[in-house]
Amino acid sequence: MAKNTYMRWRLPLVCLLWEVAMIVLFGVFVRFGAEADAHWEEEKREMNLTSDIENDFYFRYPSFQDVHVMIFVGFGFLMTFLKRYGFGAVGFNFLLAAFGIQWALLMQGWFHSFKDGKILIGVENLINADFCVGSVCIAFGAILGKTSPIQLLVMTLFQVTLFSVNEYILLNLLHVKDAGGSMTIHTFGAYFGLTVTRVLYRPNLEQSKDKQGSVYHSDLFAMIGTLYLWMYWPSFNSAISDHGDAQHRSAINTYCSLAACVLTTMAFSSMLQKKGKLDMVHIQNATLAGGVAVGTSAEMMLTPYGSLIVGSVSGIVSTVGYVYFTPFLESRLHIQDTCGIHNLHAMPGLIGGIVGAITAAAATEDVYGKEGFIKAFDFTGVYRTRTPSIQGGFQAAGIVVSLLMAFVGGAIVGGILKLPIWGDAAAENCFEDDVYWEVPEDEESDAYHMHNPDKPASP
Repeated sequence: MAKNTYMRWRLPLVCLLWEVAMIVLFGVFVRFGAEADAHWEEEKREMNLTSDIENDFYFRYPSFQDVHVMIFVGFGFLMTFLKRYGFGAVGFNFLLAAFGIQWALLMQGWFHSFKDGKILIGVENLINADFCVGSVCIAFGAILGKTSPIQLLVMTLFQVTLFSVNEYILLNLLHVKDAGGSMTIHTFGAYFGLTVTRVLYRPNLEQSKDKQGSVYHSDLFAMIGTLYLWMYWPSFNSAISDHGDAQHRSAINTYCSLAACVLTTMAFSSMLQKKGKLDMVHIQNATLAGGVAVGTSAEMMLTPYGSLIVGSVSGIVSTVGYVYFTPFLESRLHIQDTCGIHNLHAMPGLIGGIVGAITAAAATEDVYGKEGFIKAFDFTGVYRTRTPSIQGGFQAAGIVVSLLMAFVGGAIVGGILKLPIWGDAAAENCFEDDVYWEVPEDEESDAYHMHNPDKPASP
């Protein structure tokens, strides 16, 4: 069936209307928090602070910068492996993230920092908005190359909303600990994206099989994204942890897990190939699984050797997933997972949630110290009687809630995106930049020859 991919009025209309809506909503609801407001001097005096260094900006902004780079550079370039979809990978990631952070500031603000009818924002809100958008970037990986920019914006609108609800249920109602977002970001984002791509299944996508591969330079670009994500993941997992030992511990646990993950990924990539050669797909993706899998337990007393074990296992599971699970998902379950997010985010996210539940259930005052134990799990107020075993049970419940939200939400949003009004490309034109982008002339010529091998190029 012919598809109308003409965007000249549709994309500008959606972008401009939604940006006007953001401006209006920000004008009505959003204000600077106390530490960003010009009344900070009075605030300092009331809190008996003598230095601006106590402002949360100086604790959080370096981590925010790192997380911001991960969202826009890390995720963007990670998806440039497709030989003819580099513009779409980086450009559409840029688009959905820029819109998503605005909507996330509102949605998360209404749930977490709404006071006297206003959303008060500071640097921690910016980090949390990036986290929220991170889940959208993950879901984008499952439908990469198969959707229009309008579909991506619609998905972002709904996914940010669902993410914020799921996050509120887990963090506020269940009182789970999920510093690096194994459950809230990775498990939810991945299974949401996988459900959406299942609903959007295209039986004729085999026609585009030749364009779903990579070339030498596209894999090098993707490795740029990998290395940015790998280097900054300790900041990602520790960005919103409590100042002091929790933040310090999160960075160390993540650092160790990532390092171990690289070795097991390399080992199994070589082991599972007939000639023992490394597969760049595994190195680009499975080497990051250690950061995902240690996310929930990052600020707990997992211990450095425990982190090495988690990273080692996640690297193996992710690499095996790329070799065996991805073909199975497509051939048997009709899940066309372009970037393999099931292997990098879904399975390691589940591992992270399970490790977090076990680590929480095994916590003792001897290991944490009495005050550290209370602080680590925030066993104060209505939660002061909660025991480690009960906390472990709630941590496990958080995994279930995230999965349910992802499956139900993904099915509904997938159904909405399937409507024939969003301008998505036909199966034979998927994974092609020139459907939505002005492409340099030499690339257009290559595309012409690819689609018309028996015809001469236009003069």
